[in-house]
Amino acid sequence: MLPLYRFLAQGLPMPSPNSLSGKVALVTGAARRIGAAIATCLHNAGANVAIHYRDSSGEAAALAEKLNAERSNSATIIDADLTITSNLPGLVEAVVAWRGQLDILINNASSFYPTPPGEITEAQWDDLIGSNLKAPLFLSQAALPELQKTHGVIINLVDIHSRRPLKNHTVYGIAKAGLAMLTRSLAKDLAPGVRVNGVSPGAILWPEDDMNDATKQSILRQVPLARAGDPDDIAGCELYLVRDATYVTGQIITVDGGRSIGW
Repeated sequence: MLPLYRFLAQGLPMPSPNSLSGKVALVTGAARRIGAAIATCLHNAGANVAIHYRDSSGEAAALAEKLNAERSNSATIIDADLTITSNLPGLVEAVVAWRGQLDILINNASSFYPTPPGEITEAQWDDLIGSNLKAPLFLSQAALPELQKTHGVIINLVDIHSRRPLKNHTVYGIAKAGLAMLTRSLAKDLAPGVRVNGVSPGAILWPEDDMNDATKQSILRQVPLARAGDPDDIAGCELYLVRDATYVTGQIITVDGGRSIGW
């Protein structure tokens, strides 16, 4: 970036300190829910956004169309099964072919469902560990050469249940606990060139498997702020870690309305 006096002397418009203009972000699982909120937030801050999806092609295309209507060629969609490790270098290559660089990697994509002990299958293990832990590791590794060029950022979506188990979600908890350690390990190993942080959501969006009202109310009684969160709460924290927290690495910020205080 040019020094301040150069902008003044040349009569150039001043860059906004709160802009991600010119940055390129890859957000996994970005077609819907929290991923879509993160992609939209980064885009609103000026970034160009690659929207990864696996099955939600219609929602991914609709989000990209909306973002591109605001700023031409500022969003693209990329399909990949992240549990197949051989797909991951190609995902990074597609982003770089589109915009010439990669500055921000958001590992958001996740599988989530119960695995009660006594009923756990190897296929469930492969899926939950694959999407929540294996994919973030190998995608970060694939992206590393590009992120090192840009002094980039990796943000992992962890979970408050990485620290305290959720009943009957044994494999999911193991995967997210591993992701928390991966976040800290990568932060140490990739410094000083690449910053790595995490965000641990609490009750932000209810599961899509018809959780009953009694269970929802039981969860909310544990939340000091007495309400569920919003995807924008997670997106705003992500934006802080990407754009503003230039001296923060190896940290996992909990966004749960204070629920974990009382655990």
